[in-house]
Amino acid sequence: MSRFVILGGGYGGLTLALHLLEQEPPAGTEIVLVDRMPYQGLKTEYYALAAGTVSEAEIRVSFPNDPRLLLKYGEVTGIDLERKLVLMDQNDPLAYDWLVIALGCVDKYHGIAGAELHSHSIQTLSGSRKAYQAINDLNPYAQVSVVGGGLSGVEIASELRESRPDLNIRIIDRGPSILSSFPPKLVDYVRDWFIEHDVEMLSRVTLQSVEQGVLQNGNERILTDLTVWTAGIQPSPIVQKLPVPKDGQGRVLLNEYHQIPAHPDVFVVGDCASLPFSPSAQAAEEQGKQVAEVMHALWKGETPRLKPIKLKGVLGSLGKKAGFGMMGKKTVIMGKVPRVLKSGVLWMSKHHFG
Repeated sequence: MSRFVILGGGYGGLTLALHLLEQEPPAGTEIVLVDRMPYQGLKTEYYALAAGTVSEAEIRVSFPNDPRLLLKYGEVTGIDLERKLVLMDQNDPLAYDWLVIALGCVDKYHGIAGAELHSHSIQTLSGSRKAYQAINDLNPYAQVSVVGGGLSGVEIASELRESRPDLNIRIIDRGPSILSSFPPKLVDYVRDWFIEHDVEMLSRVTLQSVEQGVLQNGNERILTDLTVWTAGIQPSPIVQKLPVPKDGQGRVLLNEYHQIPAHPDVFVVGDCASLPFSPSAQAAEEQGKQVAEVMHALWKGETPRLKPIKLKGVLGSLGKKAGFGMMGKKTVIMGKVPRVLKSGVLWMSKHHFG
C-alpha cells in the first residue's frame, strides 16, 4: 500500500486530486485529501462574503465523491519530514509515502502592534464570517478602514460600497497608490471609480499601531469604527516551521518538479511555494495540474516533462457591475467585460472546471 497525502483542499490541492483521478493510480495507491472543513471555500470570493453580497453557500464547493479518494478532516499541527508523518490535532499522526503541502497562507502583520487583535481578516471562511457580522452590525455613517491597497483591498472596498452605501469607506496603503504594481492606465481607472463612488484613498501611510478605533500613522491618529486587514500574506505557520530552504518571503524553494530538493517525496503547491510570480489561485491550480503530471509519469516509470507555467492574467472586481484585469503582461481590460470574465472563472471553479 502506497499513501499519497494532500494537505489542503483549496485551489491547488483540489485541482491536484481531480487530475490524479483522471487516470487510474497504481493498484494499492491510497489518495488522502486532508482539510479542516468538509468542502472547499472559494477564497478569491471571501471579500464578497465579508461585504455581505454573497451567501456562504454560494462560495462552497463540495469535494469529489470518489471511492479512490479518502477525505480526512482535521487540523494539521505539524509535519515530520524525517519520519514522514503529518501531525494532527486530536488525531493520530498520518503516515505518508508522498506528500503535497497546499496549506495556503495567513495574514502578514509586519510587526505592527495590535494589527492582528484589532482588525478583521478575510483569509479564512471563519474570519470572513466574523468580518461580515461586524460590518453588518455597524450603524449608518460608521467608518470602515481597509488596510492594504492591493487586489483584495480594492475588491472588498468596492464590494462594501455596493453592499452598504450608508457607510464611510476608506482604503489605506503604504505605497504611493492603490494597485501600485499595475499599469498606470488601470490604476487611474480604479482610482476614478473610487472617487465616483466616494471611497476615500489614503496613500503613503506607515502604521505604527492598530488600536480599537484608532490607526496610528506617526503622530497622526486615523479614527475608524472597523478595520479590515488586506496588507500582505505569508505562508502557513506549519510551513514557516519546516526546516527547509526558503526564499526571502518564507516560501519553500523547490526543484523543477515542485519538490523539496532534500525531500523529493514532498511537493509544495500554492501560496507556500517559491514561484517566479505572485501567489494566486491560478498559479496554485497550474501547480496542482503539474504535480499530477509528475506523479503519473513517476508511477509509469517515466521521466516527467513539464513546460513552464504561463499564467493567463489577473482579474479584479469593482462591485458586481465593473472590473479590471491584465491579460498577459501588457493588455489592460476595464469595465463590464472583466467582471463578466471573473464571474465565468467563478462558475468554472464551482463546477470543478480549471
